[in-house]
Amino acid sequence: MSETDMYQRGLAGVRAAGVNSVFFSVVFFLAVVACALMAQPAGAADYRSGVTAKKLTQTTVTGNGQQIVYPATGRPEVTAMTVEIAPGTETGWHSHPIPVYAYVLAGNLTVELEGGKTLSFNEGDVVIEVVKTAHNGKNSGSTPVKLVVFYTGILSEPTVIKMPNVSGGRQAD
Repeated sequence: MSETDMYQRGLAGVRAAGVNSVFFSVVFFLAVVACALMAQPAGAADYRSGVTAKKLTQTTVTGNGQQIVYPATGRPEVTAMTVEIAPGTETGWHSHPIPVYAYVLAGNLTVELEGGKTLSFNEGDVVIEVVKTAHNGKNSGSTPVKLVVFYTGILSEPTVIKMPNVSGGRQAD
């Protein structure tokens, strides 16, 4: 079975089940981070008095326009971590086999995608990372880029896959 077939079957399973628990876990973590970082009123009618919420983003697609597809698995795993990229450094070319989300706490991040497209993120931005697409994050600024990152993965499977160097936004031979 091809990787595309597995994802299509997985997507069908997620739809048949209604809602994926990994999705709820990510939403919960992002809501906690949003409330902690952005204490601004924003119509939080579903919460008790004294709780404010601000929607940071809402989308059905990744940074390059791909439809978001959650892994259909009986072994879901959410990993939350902080990532810091020092000035003048980069992540190295890599990809993610699963949906990944980040919140930029500080700095300015530039992400070059395979094919040459570039995305830019600043402090306070939400990053909906590309899936199965080679990309490289760069900090060209003078202050560290600080991120809170959420990986919606599968237990014991990688969330980051290192890629060969890419030249001009295209994988090198």
